[in-house]
Parts: sequence; structure tokens; C-alpha cells
Amino acid sequence: MKTLFSWLFFSIYMFFSGLVSFSLNRKHLLLLLLSLEFIVLSLFSMIIYFLNFFFGEIYFSMIFVSMGVCEGALGLSVLVSMVRTHGGDNFQSFSVLW
Repeated sequence: MKTLFSWLFFSIYMFFSGLVSFSLNRKHLLLLLLSLEFIVLSLFSMIIYFLNFFFGEIYFSMIFVSMGVCEGALGLSVLVSMVRTHGGDNFQSFSVLW
């Protein structure tokens, strides 16, 4: 029982550290995408914990993982198009009026 609660606190710590890294790395799109994937990973571990502990079925986690993969693929496609058009993932070189 103690290890289950320590796993929950560890995943909450992962979530908040992902939020901090997301808010601090606002200049590069690749770092934003990596911190978003870290947040998705921590949420996945929390969902696995709660579904396994309370309900016993983890079928919802498969849907969550597939949505996380779609989010990652969409972010990488935006990153590739931004690198091709603007030459990098730095938001300072990106202009909306251009």
C-alpha cells in the first residue's frame, strides 16, 4: 500500500515538474513538445494507478495513449513545417505578420 501511494506522489511530482519546464521553455517548440509529452506520460501513470486501484479495468488507458500519440504526431508535423518555413524552432524568429 505504501508503494502505491509513493507511485502516486511520484507521478504528481512528474506532472508539476513537467508544468514548470513547459512554462520555463517558451522559446523553443521542441522543448515545449518534450515537456508536453512528459506531462502526458505522468498523466498516463496516474490514470493507470487510479484505474488499477479503484476499478480494475485499464481499457481507457489505451484510448488515452492513442490520443497522446496523435498529439505527439501533430506537434512534430507543426515542428517540421516551422523548421522548413522559418529555418528553426525558435519562436523569436517566427512572426505572425510575415
